[in-house]
Amino acid sequence: MSQQILVRRDTPAWIAQVWIAFILSLSLCAYGVMMVQLQDLEKAFIATGFVFVLFAALVLAKSLRDNQHEKVDTPIWRILIWIGFAASLGMLTWGLMSMALQDWQLAYLLVSGLFMLSSAFTVSKTIRDKHEADLVEGRHGASSEE
Repeated sequence: MSQQILVRRDTPAWIAQVWIAFILSLSLCAYGVMMVQLQDLEKAFIATGFVFVLFAALVLAKSLRDNQHEKVDTPIWRILIWIGFAASLGMLTWGLMSMALQDWQLAYLLVSGLFMLSSAFTVSKTIRDKHEADLVEGRHGASSEE
């Protein structure tokens, strides 16, 4: 008797929405960095901060998902990931608050950064969901052919 396995996949509309939001959030951050009236070095700091936050968020999302059912990473690694995420977010926020920005510029950069952060977690989850669905289908396909 063959057991049927239901694999739930995201819809193409959801996947498109996730990627559009992610690309839009990165574009809005880049636009804010380019348009803000600051010295080039300060713009470079902001851009580096956004990149640091982006990659720290992606690493955190992966680590949380990897350790969801059982702890596969060492405790110190999980602590370092949280420290890196908190440091990236804290340093970017501190840097933005310390710069001579008008209130609307600061608000724009903070909101676009939060949008980037949120969309990074969403795109990470969507990619991982697809990978896990592919693995389940691969295992099921291989066992049903035997």
